[in-house]
Amino acid sequence: MSTWKTLLLQNSSSPLMEQLMFFHDHTLLILIIITILVGQLLVSMIYNKFTHRFLIDGQLIEMVWTILPAFILILIALPSLRLLYIMDEIYNPLLTVKSIGHQWYWSYEYSDYQNMEFDSYMIPSTDLKSFNFRLLDVNNRLILPYNTQIRIITTSLDVIHSWTVPSLGIKIDSTPGRLNQTNFNINRAGLLFGQCS
Repeated sequence: MSTWKTLLLQNSSSPLMEQLMFFHDHTLLILIIITILVGQLLVSMIYNKFTHRFLIDGQLIEMVWTILPAFILILIALPSLRLLYIMDEIYNPLLTVKSIGHQWYWSYEYSDYQNMEFDSYMIPSTDLKSFNFRLLDVNNRLILPYNTQIRIITTSLDVIHSWTVPSLGIKIDSTPGRLNQTNFNINRAGLLFGQCS
């Protein structure tokens, strides 16, 4: 769970989130290198009055500053496409959970079992204990096994909701009249919080 003054991403609880964090670091490194290079060139141009006589009108430099950004975009796009395909792939799930979004609460159904459904309401601020988190804790938590492939099917009854657990790297929209699904694998036990965003 993220806390005050947290600058980085939350600790990952799934292999998908680990891959998303690697992609974030990869892209951030490329952006830092570009920012340093452009900043150094700008400072050099401001404080330096020298000009290179072959650099003013040259085909080589124009070809370089056309090909180099295209190559950088390819370096960012290929890992991004790989991640998109990994996120969209539905493997053989061992457990299916259906979540239905309502105004201010969620309903959950364990589809693989009969009559396993419950509502999950936020704990009101007046009923919070000292160990509860305001606007995050609920009265009935969704309990899921770890090291298990889980499919979640989500929909909504009233407005568009978003079923989100940041440490799993999952954010899926719940739209009225439509079923959306995704899968995830939790690789460590713990208490994970999410919010409708």
